[in-house]
Amino acid sequence: MVNTGDVFIVSAARTAIGSFNGTLSKLKASELGGVVIKEVLNRANVGNEDIDEVIIGQTLTSGQGQNPSRQAALQAGLPISVPAYNINMLCGSGLKTVALGYQSIRCGDSKIVISGGQESMSLAPHAIYLRNGIKMGSGAMLDTMLHDGLTDAMHNIHMGVTAENLVKQYEISRHEQDEFALRSQNLAENAQKAGYFEEEIVPVEIKTRAGVQIFNKDEYIKAGTTIESLKKLKPCFIDVSQIIQSLIFKNLSVLYSNFFRMEQ
Repeated sequence: MVNTGDVFIVSAARTAIGSFNGTLSKLKASELGGVVIKEVLNRANVGNEDIDEVIIGQTLTSGQGQNPSRQAALQAGLPISVPAYNINMLCGSGLKTVALGYQSIRCGDSKIVISGGQESMSLAPHAIYLRNGIKMGSGAMLDTMLHDGLTDAMHNIHMGVTAENLVKQYEISRHEQDEFALRSQNLAENAQKAGYFEEEIVPVEIKTRAGVQIFNKDEYIKAGTTIESLKKLKPCFIDVSQIIQSLIFKNLSVLYSNFFRMEQ
């Protein structure tokens, strides 16, 4: 029976975001997902047995075991009778699960659905094709983080290169990019210091040799970022010489155009 009533999001939480190869680098995405699911249920005062379905977005699943969504659900204490599945829509994976959860409820298939996203770039493995052996030469290792998550499969173009192409197309200067990045970092730093993120973050316990470490603050925020420090960063995705060459040709074109007008 189709549900004609409204659908509500009654609880939401997240872990703090770790930096690449940072504090969370030893934890699987499904472990982090399990922590969040458990907290979401606690905040909503909903029993584990009341959940009809779990939908989780995750792009980097190589080497993570069968159905990471179900792994997260079971680690959160949900019964084995609760179905779970993964969605891979790249950066839109997590949001797509919310839409699918809404549809499942409106269609009458479910009453309560857990939707969300989980990811660990740090644990994305390197892989090599050895199923049929290597007849000659050495086999190349494949970085699954780049191959499965950050490279256009149709054109073999890195996402960073796509950004550079857009910068060129819309003539966005390096200074404009630095100013935007500075504003973003400063706003994030101020929000973190003011405690704006604390309510939405569920702490993660990490076992170390020194004891249990509590991780509850976003790690990627670079406190004290200045425009001067950003200017020192080198481009990551294109050769600096290409930028210089492009600027030279652009300036020569402007000079030639102005000279042509003067001659006229």
